[in-house]
Amino acid sequence: MPEPDVNLLAAALRRDSADLDLYARVLCANLADSLPAGAVRVRRRRSLAERMAGREGSVEELDIALGERRLALRTDRGRAVGEVLHEVRGIVLSRRRVELDEWIDTLARSLAQEAVSNARAREALERLLA
Repeated sequence: MPEPDVNLLAAALRRDSADLDLYARVLCANLADSLPAGAVRVRRRRSLAERMAGREGSVEELDIALGERRLALRTDRGRAVGEVLHEVRGIVLSRRRVELDEWIDTLARSLAQEAVSNARAREALERLLA
């Protein structure tokens, strides 16, 4: 796969971002299966009814680790709260809150950089762009 177009990737990542729960589920499904184990962590909120019905519940927080960059996205009262963290060996050196658009752009750039040297990241990109 040639080096991906970051703008095209960001547009694909923005798809479905109006519905935060759907957006988080789509990202989880596409990234968790394609990136290395442990790169994507998902925390869900499950009501009693969802537990009784055996449903997963809604995504409360999504955390994606790509190299020394970690991207966290959580929903808070229907709003997306994004953070970009610089982390080295488990120690957070910097943390910056960002709007959803900037978070998506940062994720697109990080995935594109990771895809250059990582076959699983390339697979994640192909799934997102398909």
